[in-house]
Amino acid sequence: MERRHILVIDDEADIREVAGISLEAIGGWRVSTAGGGQEGIAKAVAERPDAILCDVMMPDIDGPATFARLQENPDTAGIPVVLLTARVQHADRVGFAQLGVAGVLSKPFDPMELSDRVDALLAPLAAGASEKQ
Repeated sequence: MERRHILVIDDEADIREVAGISLEAIGGWRVSTAGGGQEGIAKAVAERPDAILCDVMMPDIDGPATFARLQENPDTAGIPVVLLTARVQHADRVGFAQLGVAGVLSKPFDPMELSDRVDALLAPLAAGASEKQ
Protein backbone atom coordinates (compact mmCIF):
# COMPACT_ATOMS: atom_id res chain seq x y z
CA MET A 1 0.00 0.00 0.00
CA GLU A 2 1.33 3.40 -0.95
CA ARG A 3 1.80 5.87 1.90
CA ARG A 4 -0.36 8.96 1.97
CA HIS A 5 1.44 12.11 0.87
CA ILE A 6 1.12 15.47 2.61
CA LEU A 7 2.65 18.80 1.60
CA VAL A 8 3.60 21.11 4.49
CA ILE A 9 3.73 24.79 3.47
CA ASP A 10 5.21 27.12 6.10
CA ASP A 11 7.74 29.94 5.93
CA GLU A 12 9.34 28.83 9.23
CA ALA A 13 11.89 26.05 8.67
CA ASP A 14 11.58 24.75 12.23
CA ILE A 15 7.80 24.36 11.87
CA ARG A 16 8.25 22.51 8.57
CA GLU A 17 10.81 20.23 10.19
CA VAL A 18 8.81 19.44 13.35
CA ALA A 19 5.56 18.96 11.43
CA GLY A 20 7.31 16.80 8.84
CA ILE A 21 8.96 14.55 11.42
CA SER A 22 5.70 14.23 13.35
CA LEU A 23 3.56 13.42 10.32
CA GLU A 24 6.09 10.95 8.95
CA ALA A 25 7.21 9.17 12.13
CA ILE A 26 3.87 9.07 13.94
CA GLY A 27 1.34 9.22 11.13
CA GLY A 28 3.16 7.30 8.43
CA TRP A 29 2.72 10.11 5.90
CA ARG A 30 5.19 10.74 3.10
CA VAL A 31 6.02 14.42 3.59
CA SER A 32 7.23 17.11 1.23
CA THR A 33 7.68 20.73 2.20
CA ALA A 34 7.58 24.23 0.76
CA GLY A 35 8.82 27.47 2.31
CA GLY A 36 6.02 29.70 1.00
CA GLY A 37 2.80 29.93 -0.95
CA GLN A 38 4.30 30.22 -4.44
CA GLU A 39 6.58 27.23 -3.91
CA GLY A 40 3.72 25.33 -2.29
CA ILE A 41 1.40 25.88 -5.24
CA ALA A 42 4.11 24.71 -7.66
CA LYS A 43 4.80 21.59 -5.59
CA ALA A 44 1.08 20.84 -5.25
CA VAL A 45 0.69 20.97 -9.04
CA ALA A 46 3.79 18.83 -9.63
CA GLU A 47 3.34 16.29 -6.82
CA ARG A 48 -0.46 16.14 -6.33
CA PRO A 49 -0.33 15.32 -2.59
CA ASP A 50 -3.26 13.70 -0.79
CA ALA A 51 -3.47 16.68 1.60
CA ILE A 52 -1.83 20.02 2.35
CA LEU A 53 -1.01 21.56 5.74
CA CYS A 54 -0.58 25.30 5.13
CA ASP A 55 0.44 28.15 7.42
CA VAL A 56 -1.90 31.15 7.43
CA MET A 57 0.62 33.98 7.79
CA MET A 58 3.43 33.86 5.24
CA PRO A 59 5.27 36.75 3.59
CA ASP A 60 4.87 35.96 -0.11
CA ILE A 61 1.31 34.65 -0.34
CA ASP A 62 -0.68 34.00 2.82
CA GLY A 63 -2.49 30.73 3.50
CA PRO A 64 -5.98 31.85 2.45
CA ALA A 65 -4.63 33.25 -0.85
CA THR A 66 -2.61 30.07 -1.41
CA PHE A 67 -5.78 28.03 -0.82
CA ALA A 68 -7.73 30.23 -3.25
CA ARG A 69 -5.11 29.72 -5.97
CA LEU A 70 -5.14 25.97 -5.38
CA GLN A 71 -8.93 25.99 -5.75
CA GLU A 72 -8.69 27.86 -9.06
CA ASN A 73 -6.56 25.11 -10.60
CA PRO A 74 -8.52 21.98 -11.61
CA ASP A 75 -5.41 19.88 -10.92
CA THR A 76 -5.26 20.94 -7.25
CA ALA A 77 -8.83 21.97 -6.43
CA GLY A 78 -9.69 18.59 -4.93
CA ILE A 79 -6.74 18.45 -2.52
CA PRO A 80 -7.94 19.01 1.06
CA VAL A 81 -6.14 21.86 2.83
CA VAL A 82 -5.75 22.22 6.59
CA LEU A 83 -4.69 25.69 7.74
CA LEU A 84 -2.17 26.07 10.54
CA THR A 85 -2.39 29.33 12.46
CA ALA A 86 -1.43 31.21 15.59
CA ARG A 87 -4.60 33.29 15.10
CA VAL A 88 -7.02 31.50 17.38
CA GLN A 89 -9.74 34.10 17.85
CA HIS A 90 -13.23 32.78 17.20
CA ALA A 91 -13.86 35.29 14.38
CA ASP A 92 -10.63 34.21 12.65
CA ARG A 93 -11.57 30.53 12.89
CA VAL A 94 -15.07 31.21 11.51
CA GLY A 95 -13.59 33.17 8.62
CA PHE A 96 -11.12 30.40 7.80
CA ALA A 97 -13.85 27.75 7.99
CA GLN A 98 -15.99 29.75 5.55
CA LEU A 99 -13.19 29.52 2.97
CA GLY A 100 -13.96 25.83 2.53
CA VAL A 101 -10.76 24.41 3.99
CA ALA A 102 -10.80 20.93 5.52
CA GLY A 103 -9.98 22.39 8.93
CA VAL A 104 -7.89 24.71 11.05
CA LEU A 105 -5.22 23.74 13.58
CA SER A 106 -3.63 26.06 16.12
CA LYS A 107 0.02 26.91 16.56
CA PRO A 108 1.80 25.94 18.64
CA PHE A 109 0.78 22.32 18.11
CA ASP A 110 1.75 19.19 20.01
CA PRO A 111 3.95 17.17 17.63
CA MET A 112 2.75 13.95 19.25
CA GLU A 113 -0.86 14.81 18.36
CA LEU A 114 -0.44 16.52 14.97
CA SER A 115 -0.94 13.45 12.81
CA ASP A 116 -4.06 12.36 14.72
CA ARG A 117 -5.52 15.84 14.48
CA VAL A 118 -4.86 16.05 10.73
CA ASP A 119 -6.35 12.57 10.25
CA ALA A 120 -9.45 13.55 12.26
CA LEU A 121 -10.02 16.60 10.04
CA LEU A 122 -9.54 14.59 6.85
CA ALA A 123 -11.60 11.54 7.90
CA PRO A 124 -15.00 13.00 6.93
CA LEU A 125 -13.62 13.89 3.50
CA ALA A 126 -12.22 10.39 3.00
CA ALA A 127 -15.53 8.85 4.08
CA GLY A 128 -17.40 11.06 1.61
CA ALA A 129 -15.02 10.09 -1.20
CA SER A 130 -15.42 6.37 -0.55
CA GLU A 131 -19.22 6.71 -0.50
CA LYS A 132 -19.14 8.31 -3.97
CA GLN A 133 -17.21 5.38 -5.48
